[in-house]
Amino acid sequence: MLLLNNQKNTALLVIDMQKYFLDPASHAYISSATAIIPRIQKLIPQFETVIFTRHLNTKENAKNMSTWWRELLTKNNPLSELIPELDQSKALIMEKAQYDAFYETDLEKLLHTKGITQIYVTGVTTHLCCETTARAAFTRGFKVFFDAYATATYQEKYHQATLTNLAHGFATIVNRPLLNSPSPLVERGLGPALRSLKSVGGGEAL
Repeated sequence: MLLLNNQKNTALLVIDMQKYFLDPASHAYISSATAIIPRIQKLIPQFETVIFTRHLNTKENAKNMSTWWRELLTKNNPLSELIPELDQSKALIMEKAQYDAFYETDLEKLLHTKGITQIYVTGVTTHLCCETTARAAFTRGFKVFFDAYATATYQEKYHQATLTNLAHGFATIVNRPLLNSPSPLVERGLGPALRSLKSVGGGEAL
């Protein structure tokens, strides 16, 4: 079992695990994301505070999102729903409109109310919503754990770039198997690269 300094003071963030990114029929499908579902599911019962984010946009709140992406993910799109494979029974669900889960949401207020001082980041996509939220958490004074085996994105180079950058000043990278589970990243050849993060900067890997 993964052990942190104090899991009562740590919130698990499960970012944007929505059908939009995990349904093969979706144009935004992330093929590697299905491999992180078992690890996230094993993490959920280890935390007292679990928060799922759900990315939703309107024309009013999309801002620059509308200039970068083919379509906006709206609430009436069936693919906007969170995937049922992850247990949400005891989780809080928070809607967001930008990469940063803190931006114009009550996330920071909620974390402080619960006495949370650390966050553990999982979900999609590694280099967009997950990384941006991790950086935003750091600037707000939270200690950040970023799970290399429970985050996913479209290309390995994006994933590895995020891990390398966050490890140098922003987050502790968790890069070891959970409960002896095989890692999808090891299968994709990233094992040696992840292990090398132990020597990068102040964000020493677990």
